[in-house]
Amino acid sequence: MHKSRLGAVIIDCHTDDLDAAAAFWAQSLGYRVGDEQPDARYRHLLGPGGEVSVLVQAVEHDSRVHLDIESDDIEAEVARLESLGARRVEALKGWVVMEAPTGHRFCVIGSNRPDLAEHGKGNVWD
Repeated sequence: MHKSRLGAVIIDCHTDDLDAAAAFWAQSLGYRVGDEQPDARYRHLLGPGGEVSVLVQAVEHDSRVHLDIESDDIEAEVARLESLGARRVEALKGWVVMEAPTGHRFCVIGSNRPDLAEHGKGNVWD
């Protein structure tokens, strides 16, 4: 048995100015750009507590938006999604890039919000 839920919305930006892109999206959403960032390719946008995380990411491919599904068992969640028709594209540093039957890319990541494990929030799967 494992848990999963929508973990984050990632705004992929093909840009040379990630700070400007993050400022635009933060102002557009009524969020603010966080002081601490996961790494140089990301800007974490901070909104009201309890909302889904939003990150702005510098990418080489065309700009788009993708979702992260967070899980307390990445491999079990990947297997569940494959049984629904998704396919594994690539395993990276602690997450798996997937593709939905519709062609949309998304990632399965470990839990990045403590209430998934601590408070049992999220969907429970066999």
